[in-house]
Amino acid sequence: MAEVEEKGRKPSEESTDESEEEDSEEEPKLKYERLANGVTEILQKDAASCMTVHDKFLALGTHFGKVFLLDIQGNVTQKFDISPVKINQISLDESGEHVGICSEDGKVQVFGLYTREGFHENFDCPIKVVALHPRFSSSNCKQFVTGGNKLLLYERNWLNRWKTSTLHEGEGTITNVQWRANLIAWANNVGVKIYDISTKQRITNVLRDNVSLRPDMYPCSLCWKDNTTLIVGWGSSIKICAVKERDHAEMRDLPSRYVEIVSAFETEFFISGLAPLADQLVTLYFVKETSDHMEEEFRARPRLDIIQPLAEGCEEISSDALTVRNFQENECRDYRLEHSEGESLFYIISPKDIVVAKERDQDDHIDWLLDKKKYEEALMAAEISFKNIKRHEVQKIGMAYINHLVEKGDYDSAARKCQKVLGKNMELWENEVYRFKTIGQLKAISQYLPRGDLRLRPAIYEMILHEFLKTDYEGFAMLIREWPGELYNNMTVIQAVTDHLKKDPANGTLLTTLAELYTYDQRYDRALEIYLRLRHKDVYQLIHKHNLFSAIEDKIVLLMDFDKEKAVDMLLDNEDKISMDRVVEELRDRPELLHIYLHKLFKRDHHKGQKHHERQIGLYAEYDRPNLLPFLRDSIHCPLEKALEICQERYFVEETVFLLSRMGNCRRALQMIMEELEDVDKAIEFAKEQDDAELWEDLISYSIDKPPFITGLLNNIGTHVDPILLIHRIKEGMEIPNLRDSLVKILQDYNLQILLREGCKKILVADSLSLLQKNHRTQMRGVRVDDMAQNFSVVVFHCRHMFHKECLPSPGTIPGVQFCNICSAKRRGPGSGILEMKK
Repeated sequence: MAEVEEKGRKPSEESTDESEEEDSEEEPKLKYERLANGVTEILQKDAASCMTVHDKFLALGTHFGKVFLLDIQGNVTQKFDISPVKINQISLDESGEHVGICSEDGKVQVFGLYTREGFHENFDCPIKVVALHPRFSSSNCKQFVTGGNKLLLYERNWLNRWKTSTLHEGEGTITNVQWRANLIAWANNVGVKIYDISTKQRITNVLRDNVSLRPDMYPCSLCWKDNTTLIVGWGSSIKICAVKERDHAEMRDLPSRYVEIVSAFETEFFISGLAPLADQLVTLYFVKETSDHMEEEFRARPRLDIIQPLAEGCEEISSDALTVRNFQENECRDYRLEHSEGESLFYIISPKDIVVAKERDQDDHIDWLLDKKKYEEALMAAEISFKNIKRHEVQKIGMAYINHLVEKGDYDSAARKCQKVLGKNMELWENEVYRFKTIGQLKAISQYLPRGDLRLRPAIYEMILHEFLKTDYEGFAMLIREWPGELYNNMTVIQAVTDHLKKDPANGTLLTTLAELYTYDQRYDRALEIYLRLRHKDVYQLIHKHNLFSAIEDKIVLLMDFDKEKAVDMLLDNEDKISMDRVVEELRDRPELLHIYLHKLFKRDHHKGQKHHERQIGLYAEYDRPNLLPFLRDSIHCPLEKALEICQERYFVEETVFLLSRMGNCRRALQMIMEELEDVDKAIEFAKEQDDAELWEDLISYSIDKPPFITGLLNNIGTHVDPILLIHRIKEGMEIPNLRDSLVKILQDYNLQILLREGCKKILVADSLSLLQKNHRTQMRGVRVDDMAQNFSVVVFHCRHMFHKECLPSPGTIPGVQFCNICSAKRRGPGSGILEMKK
């Protein structure tokens, strides 16, 4: 609930009681301030009895018969002495140019605030209410009503005289009247009536619910929500009445309109006033409570609630207890609630106090959030509504949020908010950095410092780097990688890192970071030395990016020790920058590395490193024998004698066999296979490759006394050598493994050969017959020769190709019969014989 304060920010004199829900998390819907200035002085000497509200000004009536016109700040603009007794009601038309006033002594005055016209009447009974036609300023709407014991309607006729008619009487004192458009609603001791002035018909009678309450002590509250919706509050009940048009079929002997009660419900307290707020209601309650210590009721502070009407009840949206002056002495009838529709202002009137309630704006919402320390929500609200807030600034709210986070010790969140809140304000940035330094939290803010178009002084960044360098090498390295080098003085930082390396010269993190600093400073040679020393993966990227090939000519061994594959690929890809001879020279003392380089070079190009092929034979033999034989096969530049010598020294049989066969000594090669390897399959394969009858003879001669070799020969030579030659030479009685299977295979191979020959023969015969038939058809076909061209010789062949004689080779070139050039190129197709004709 809410305490009320003076408009000039002065606390209420009676606000001694603390709010019961002061710490509630629910944000209030309304804010309050006292109407001060001239009102304060008036109510010190007099007491408010009634007030009406216009969008432009206020009209206040007092118990001493005075009427004051006030501006919305409470300053008096006009004063009228109407009566010596209480003013009961004041009415204004929509234009605010005419006012109607009635008092307890029966006086009624209606006059123009800016004209001389007026109406004055004295009645012999108190007049409780007066209401002007909303458009009273218009000449055809000069009407008003007054209410005492009866409700009178005054109308000015065309003769400029006032005509009086009685709308209602006989049900006690008229206690309230409200005029909206063509509808007049009033309340008396029995209930509420509505009169349609356009049809001159009374259209409803809403009875009072609780007849036990005195109507003078608990008067009826009436309020029009719109032109057809009347809100009635009486005692503790509220009814919402809708004026509707009656169906023409039902209009016989009935008014053209009727009233439907769309909502009715009871409230906890007695109603002193009502006002609409969109689809909700603002209700002013008179509250009586029972003391816990004494069994008697006492008057509590009045309540202003916002409720949501429902069909059979209501939902409380907000509730505020108001500490108005002398609330302990006030009765229900002493409070009134007036509202200004244009600005959603609500005036709570009591005899000694006037409080203004208004909807809270975005600034008030932010105030409440800040008061509840909900800084994140306050900042978000300010950012969304920055065009509408007047008392707050987004940056100041953000700074308050940062201060709050720092006080909580949430330094990382505070630093993160700096990025959003401080924006491009360099002064604020630097102040925050120094504050974080003071509390020892430079690391927290380091990740969020500006590093783009907005940059702080280099000293700020250097201060943070020095802090990390003292306490966190890894964090220091990360900042160096993330921050652009333009943010700080590179030489200053390099010197600081160098000083730290004197204490810890082998620290890999510092060395890597120093290399990065040297790179940014374009001292690539220094960076390269560190990377090579650390065997850092970025060394190759550094060389490529900055073309450092001249700097690595004497560091090739180091590069290959670090990563042989990458180093060799880089050297081969950049032969134009580092020559092959230079690399070979650098690697001469490291033959295992030289072999890797030359091997990859050979794989790329068999001829490029031909002058090193002789050297490569020994390198392959020493470090990579599996690739020796492929090298010997692919290279045409290696000396065979040298290779043979090396292979024989190392007893490399396969390589020696290959070299012997390549040098033409196939018989010696075959002998090595049979004697050294004792591998009949390899011997047979070798003989097949060479396709030499003498080799087959040597192979048979060597194998004839070796049964396993004979089996191998019987299984494999059927397609190359007549098996009979081998079988005839087998000694009688020799046991040969799997002889039966071998002989069966020989017979199968022979049958297969016979079948293949027969098939080939059939194909040849068929092709010959087909070609003969084609030749016969071609020669039998006629040849068309025109004589329309010039007189020269044309040669026509049976294949239907024609040539100028001058275009053919001379007869002496091809002996015998000439043939068609085209068909001759196709191995002399059918019908290619010459036929010479003259035109």
